Amino acid sequence: MERLQKYLSECGVASRRKSEELILQGKVKVNNEIITNLGYKVNDTDDVYVDNIKVFKEENVYYLLYKPEKTICSLHDEKGRKTVIDLIDTKEKIFPVGRLDYDTSGLLLLTNDGNLTNKLTHPKGNIEKTYYAKVDGIVTIKEINILENGVILDGVKTKKAKVKIKKIDKKNNKSYVEITITEGRNHQVKNMFLSINHKVLKLKRIKYAFLTLENMSVGEYRKLNIKEVKKLYSCVK
Repeated sequence: MERLQKYLSECGVASRRKSEELILQGKVKVNNEIITNLGYKVNDTDDVYVDNIKVFKEENVYYLLYKPEKTICSLHDEKGRKTVIDLIDTKEKIFPVGRLDYDTSGLLLLTNDGNLTNKLTHPKGNIEKTYYAKVDGIVTIKEINILENGVILDGVKTKKAKVKIKKIDKKNNKSYVEITITEGRNHQVKNMFLSINHKVLKLKRIKYAFLTLENMSVGEYRKLNIKEVKKLYSCVK
């Protein structure tokens, strides 16, 4: 027996959190009964429906996408904008692991493995995510130290970060900075730089845990191999 939301995520319906929302919205039936209890448990003999469509467990698949700018990290978009799902040719119902902003490019994982998604996105996971940022103004060593030691965002201090100045363009008054964080707050990198009075002009995620964008172009994707999947699981034990 397993919780309904976990079963839904393993069927590739959505992440566990999104599956919980579907349950609370009364969109999930088990054996023709609407279930709104997040503690409800099912087994493989139960008939489970989402929006009156029966769902089944699929073979787990794992993709690494070089996300372009101007794409949405969502299954659908009300405004008709291109989503990251549109970029991957697969029959499985995959969903992004976490998200990148509409105007942020870079490394994004997508899968139908709800268990791994939950582990990777849980605050206790401490997965390192590295970004390359082009920011307005000249970032100083003092400001780098401030970012590394944590800044206050929405009343809560960020965890320690790793920050390196990669390039200073004095002529155009721009800085290029590499920053590694282990959290996933909304617009976190952009807000961290704003806290030291620097606006992020361009942002790309270049590394997630041990995974990189090596030999990939914008918009390309590839499947993770079994060794990479096992290594991801080992990162969050």
